[in-house]
Amino acid sequence: MKNTIRIERAILNITQAELAGKVSVSRQTINAIESQKYVPSTVLALKIARVFQKKVDDIFTLEEND
Repeated sequence: MKNTIRIERAILNITQAELAGKVSVSRQTINAIESQKYVPSTVLALKIARVFQKKVDDIFTLEEND
């Protein structure tokens, strides 16, 4: 699953740690999601989308092999 979290964070000028605080996870979790090593739960994906004021599918995209 691809995502645009790094880009969205840059637009808002917030760090991984700041995003992590807003969605109540660790900075390492945000890093793992950005690196495509971890797929977030539905609830976490919704929380992240809310921070960026976007739809979940604007941030997360399924790849053909998912």
